[in-house]
Amino acid sequence: MKVKNRVKKAEDFQTLIKKGKKVVNQSFVLYFQPKVEEEARIGISVSKKLGNAVHRNLYKRQVRMMCQELIDFKNTDFDFVLIVRFDYPSQSYADNKNNLEKLLIKAKIK
Repeated sequence: MKVKNRVKKAEDFQTLIKKGKKVVNQSFVLYFQPKVEEEARIGISVSKKLGNAVHRNLYKRQVRMMCQELIDFKNTDFDFVLIVRFDYPSQSYADNKNNLEKLLIKAKIK
C-alpha cells in the first residue's frame, strides 16, 4: 500500500471516527466517509492491549496487505479508519481477510 493511500494525522483519524459511518464485525471496526483527496486513504489502528510493538506492527502489516488486495484505491469513493479488535490474533490470516471482505461488502464499498 502506498504512503499516499494512508491516513497519517491524528486530526484525520478523529474526523473520520467522529463524522464517519461505522460498520463492525468480530475482527474489525470500520469507519468511513467520502474521500477528500483524489485517491482513497486508509488508517489502521491497533490497541496496545493486543500486544507489544512487534505484534502490533505484524497485525498492521497483515491488514495493509489485506487492504491492498481487496480495495481499489483509485475507484473507491471513501476514506477509511480500520480498528483491529481483540479477536483478530485468535484467528487465521485467511479468516481475518474473509471478515474484512464481508465488512467491506456490508458497508457497500466492494
